[in-house]
Amino acid sequence: MGKHKRKYIIAAALVALAAIVYLNRGALAMAGFDWFLQGHIEKKIEKTYKPAERTQPPVAVATSKEQKKEPFAVLLLGVDQRGNEVGRSDTMIYTVVRPEDGNILLVSIPRDLYVEIVGRDTMDKINHSYAFGGAGMAMDTVEKLLDSPVHHYASVNFEGFRDVIDAMGGIALPIEKDMVNRDPNHDYFFIKGGQDLYNGTDALNFVRYREDAGGDLSRTERHQQFLHAMIEKALEMKQWTKIPELLDIMDDNFNTDILPSKLVDLAQELLQAKQRTMYSHTLAGEGHRLKAGGAWYFFADEEDLAQVRSMIKSWLDEDTPAGSLPLPPKYAAERNKEVKSLSSAANGTE
Repeated sequence: MGKHKRKYIIAAALVALAAIVYLNRGALAMAGFDWFLQGHIEKKIEKTYKPAERTQPPVAVATSKEQKKEPFAVLLLGVDQRGNEVGRSDTMIYTVVRPEDGNILLVSIPRDLYVEIVGRDTMDKINHSYAFGGAGMAMDTVEKLLDSPVHHYASVNFEGFRDVIDAMGGIALPIEKDMVNRDPNHDYFFIKGGQDLYNGTDALNFVRYREDAGGDLSRTERHQQFLHAMIEKALEMKQWTKIPELLDIMDDNFNTDILPSKLVDLAQELLQAKQRTMYSHTLAGEGHRLKAGGAWYFFADEEDLAQVRSMIKSWLDEDTPAGSLPLPPKYAAERNKEVKSLSSAANGTE
């Protein structure tokens, strides 16, 4: 074989190799993560593992490799804790994760919801369950409310998000108009609307803003939007070398009863999923006082609660096909519109 011909073959091989690397860069990055970072990260997040003290026997969770992709439920707790306060679970989101098809259901629970606090035999605001008995009592209370298992919890102190968001380069938030918190009983802050990205301080204030007409429901909706924005930003980054830095920033601001090895595996599965779709819903209802001058409570709409319970059961059933998953009303209406449009087009009416 001639010298020049060998050069052409080597060059062609290098081009082909470069193309393969480019087309499979996501998989290769994940392989690099496995080789260099996974053990390091599991070591770093060991202290985040804090089993919850349940007042009720916890629901058994599948652990075998064959079952690891079964749907499961996590109670996300956003705790607004400052200094040495015990903290309140200002955000409670019952989350169903379906690793196999990448679908995620977020059911937000208004913090003032009037419920039975499991383990105390009393009726109170649901966010008090965390203050009374930590994550375990919150899990038991939500489990009874939704008549569905809570397999795990993950609690995050909002204060810990500030530096994480800055390290990520900011996040996109749906703030069209300026937001001003000026009530003398609240912290004063100003958020400029219409920005492409918001830093950690603005994002934290977006979560804490409480002076709009929608009250608790609007705040709950903002918590959902914030969570969506955080997840989307994390999925966009894919900079594995940045993960240790982010974990250092989070430090004591994140706790969960998911084992470090499983937590890392779940993160990889969701990042590698071909499709990741999040659907959110906030429990419907209305607020009022039980007596004049008494505390303000939120009361769930029983029909909506029954539909949510049914929806969750379908989502937790691994045999429910992705295309048959019942969706929250705002998404179901869009899906029905699309089906109707396709049907009309097929009949030549459009």
